[in-house]
Amino acid sequence: MCIGLPMRVVEPDGSFAWCEGEGERERLDMMLVGDQPVGTWVLAFQGTARQIMTEVEAANTLGGRKALAAVLAGSGNIDDFFADLVGREPELPEHLRKAS
Repeated sequence: MCIGLPMRVVEPDGSFAWCEGEGERERLDMMLVGDQPVGTWVLAFQGTARQIMTEVEAANTLGGRKALAAVLAGSGNIDDFFADLVGREPELPEHLRKAS
């Protein structure tokens, strides 16, 4: 399974940028997303910024990573990590809903 890490741009460096996330600092290739200003969230995988993320997307992804770590460690309440999903019914995307 491949899981990207949300990282925030802290220092542009040409077609690369120094980024930080979950206590890690990494120099990422920015060619797929272009130059990004300091503070931009990106999804990092294998030394490359794969996509730009909103702050909400980054927070949700980090929550998912923390939930996975808790499950693998055999601790924690999974609902604590997915509060936005607890107590609601999932909805189909618009294109899969029946036309009325």
